[in-house]
Amino acid sequence: MRLVIARCSVDYVGRLTAHLPLATRLLLVKADGSVLVHSDGGSYKPLNWMSPPCTLVVRDQLWTVTNKAGEQLLITIDELLHDSSHDLGVDPGLVKDGVEAHLQMLLAEHIHTLGDGYRLVRREYPTAIGPVDIMARDPNGLAVAVEIKRRGEIDGVEHLTRYLELLNRDPLLAPVRGVFAAQEIRPQARTLAEDRGIACLVLDYDALRGIERHGTLF
Repeated sequence: MRLVIARCSVDYVGRLTAHLPLATRLLLVKADGSVLVHSDGGSYKPLNWMSPPCTLVVRDQLWTVTNKAGEQLLITIDELLHDSSHDLGVDPGLVKDGVEAHLQMLLAEHIHTLGDGYRLVRREYPTAIGPVDIMARDPNGLAVAVEIKRRGEIDGVEHLTRYLELLNRDPLLAPVRGVFAAQEIRPQARTLAEDRGIACLVLDYDALRGIERHGTLF
């Protein structure tokens, strides 16, 4: 991973245009080819980014990042403050707690919990930014990405949003809908999910194990 701290301006040119004026920012160039632009605020979410596959060309003070659709992230360096590279090795990935892992297995076994006519594609569907818990197809054959949490909070919705942004860039998958599934979903998380067109599914752990009720899709 390459870490660069620089005074820079950033322009995104593609389906939409966006401009970040000159300021000091952190630029991450990851081994998977992605390029991310971070500020010192806004929590973990980058101000702008380009997901792989993409190419980075550096000419003098201009970084040009281009994806397969021809969209470009143009980073103009005004002053370079730090530049270092580090080999992070192979990451073992996130280890879910026992309840989340079991919920994922049970929902995959009972994929009809999402609704009649749904079918499982696979668990731990691989992407460049990590595996999607469950990938399924709805009755019309459209792709559905499912993020599973024991307790559904805003960070889980943000996590699923990033998956959907990436998956919907793949013409073989798009359009991809999202389902946020949890035993309990906080009101703020539900509001954010619904605002982004993500369905919420409350999971009944006992019902998935064959005891009493079934979860309902809202």
